Amino acid sequence: MKQILIAGAGIGGLTTALTLHARGFDVLVLERASHLQALGVGINLLPHAVRELTALGLGATLTEMAVAPSAIRFYTHHDDLLFTEPRGLAAGDAYPQLSVHRGRLQMMLLDAVRERLGSDAVRTRSGITGFQQSADGVVADTAAGPVAGAALIGADGINSMVRAALHPGHDPLMWSGITMYRGASEITPFLDGHTMAIVKADNGVDLISYPIGGDLVNWVLQVPTAQPGPLQGDAKWNAPATADEILPHVSDWDLDWLAMDALVTQSPAMFSYPMVDKDPLPHWGDGLVTLLGDAAHPMYPVGANGASQSIVDARVLADELADHGLAGLRRYEEARRTETADVVAANREMHIAGESRTSEELARLTAQYRTDTATSTRS
Repeated sequence: MKQILIAGAGIGGLTTALTLHARGFDVLVLERASHLQALGVGINLLPHAVRELTALGLGATLTEMAVAPSAIRFYTHHDDLLFTEPRGLAAGDAYPQLSVHRGRLQMMLLDAVRERLGSDAVRTRSGITGFQQSADGVVADTAAGPVAGAALIGADGINSMVRAALHPGHDPLMWSGITMYRGASEITPFLDGHTMAIVKADNGVDLISYPIGGDLVNWVLQVPTAQPGPLQGDAKWNAPATADEILPHVSDWDLDWLAMDALVTQSPAMFSYPMVDKDPLPHWGDGLVTLLGDAAHPMYPVGANGASQSIVDARVLADELADHGLAGLRRYEEARRTETADVVAANREMHIAGESRTSEELARLTAQYRTDTATSTRS
């Protein structure tokens, strides 16, 4: 079989390259950036994603660079503890949940791809601008010229060109009305250093914070700024933010275990993002082309499922291609499209219902979320 082309060298694309290579496929990753570097802030990998990366032989390296939270605590902004839920091994999972810097994770995956597949397995300055299919395969048009392959996997993110080509027309980003301010602060991890925290204020502002290793504490402040609906204009990803924009939203907070001023001001860089997703597609791919990760199922960053689901996608895709050849593309979609659509819906519901502030409501909501997303972890 000709090489399989992957659009995008993010977490999903690189994991797919490693998983396909482990099944004996020849793979080429096409990336639009001229240089890949450790950008971003923190993410959480759920136990089912850690399971997949461990199967690829990356578990020890990943564990060294990450923090394994044992619990998540919910507080009011006046420091009342609402609810505590165990996480990872403490919750009885077979694998830990891991909190890690997104850029460090991406670089770990990139190093593994180059070591196992060869230094030329990731081709930069080669973002896909179009593609054509025939009985002989796919030809991807890139900024560096055409590239032929047996199939094309669109793992090129929430603004996927491959998705736009497969599904032309109305496919808007759906905005929750929440602006997320994000950073990674150079402070001593709070509490026992292995706890995630969510702080809920009366005005709908929420803070999610957790250590990610290397004396960094990741934080996300979610601020209601508009009514939900289709996002108008550009998303303005990674727009720079300032402490002066952020601190007024937490000026009346009183937490004994976390100094909000230090959390914000000791972050070398801060960003703002719209909290968006997209409505699930009726189908993902066509012929020899399919989608994966955020290109296939962008979702709210609720429940730590975004990157985790793309990692599961990669393994299911590799399994289906190994067992069924190129016919496995449709089998992969059949397996994953409904499961990930359920997660998109559960994340929306969890976001709306998450305004609840009693311990009983939070316990019920988190239990229901685990039930609603359980099938997506077992593929």
